Amino acid sequence: MMKREKLSAHGPEFSRMVYGTWRLLDTKPTTQEINRRLHACLELGITTLDTAEIYGLYEVEQVLGAALALSPGLRNKFELITKAGIYVPCSYHPERRTAHYNATGPRLLKSVEKSLRFLGTDHVELFLVHRPDWLTRADDTAAGLNELLRTGKIRAAGVSNYSASQFDLLNARMEQPLVTNQIEFSLLHPEPINDGTLHQCEKLGVLPMAWSPLAGGRIFDPSNSAAPRLAEAAKSMSSRYNAATLEQLAYAWILAHPSHPLPVIGTNKLERLQSAAQSDAIVLEREDWYALWEAAQGRKIP
Repeated sequence: MMKREKLSAHGPEFSRMVYGTWRLLDTKPTTQEINRRLHACLELGITTLDTAEIYGLYEVEQVLGAALALSPGLRNKFELITKAGIYVPCSYHPERRTAHYNATGPRLLKSVEKSLRFLGTDHVELFLVHRPDWLTRADDTAAGLNELLRTGKIRAAGVSNYSASQFDLLNARMEQPLVTNQIEFSLLHPEPINDGTLHQCEKLGVLPMAWSPLAGGRIFDPSNSAAPRLAEAAKSMSSRYNAATLEQLAYAWILAHPSHPLPVIGTNKLERLQSAAQSDAIVLEREDWYALWEAAQGRKIP
């Protein structure tokens, strides 16, 4: 069974790997098909679902809620994460002229109310501010988050795509500490190792979450110069890890970092979900971790 991790001393316990719904509607699945996928996640030990207000141009939450509602009690078997703070012009919101961020307290309260209604629940286990809002004071954002925590509509609060200093500022205004920073982290985007975000998570005892852990599929794209190098590196070490694929080794590379990131899996294919879940059992040897880094970067370590 998949391992579970507590995000922080103040945070919820999640499955080690998270099912992400960013691209849930790409294949135009029926509600029944999504429901079956959710049951498949449970069978694999993946009990944490990640979504966001903006996903599917504001449609994913409602579709996900409908799929959960097909099976009585299914919602209570999952930990739900949603996010808000990004607002773009679209058919759902034709009144908007320009894409923008808004993390003011009142806006976050309004977004969470809509998310709960669409998801068919009275709370989510975790709510994230999706992007830093350059025009809102941390006190204002924190006021909204603190109110949501007090009312129990969210059980924990965190952020996504925040720098270490942005995290520190908002965290200093919180009545209940932030429990995670969901960031882009992969073999082709290793910057969080050196930009302070993962160091900060480790210092605070906060587990980060890693979105786009396969770099949006670029680690397999032959037109990407790193892909052939990664394929060769994976081939050379696969036998040491029960014939693990590059995909599984890429997840294991993230899981091995001492800050204990939780990868967010974005696939719509059952076989890819099953393959990803097996990555949880892979413990990379130190030299193989660095070998994958070198293959991704195309250079030796400094």
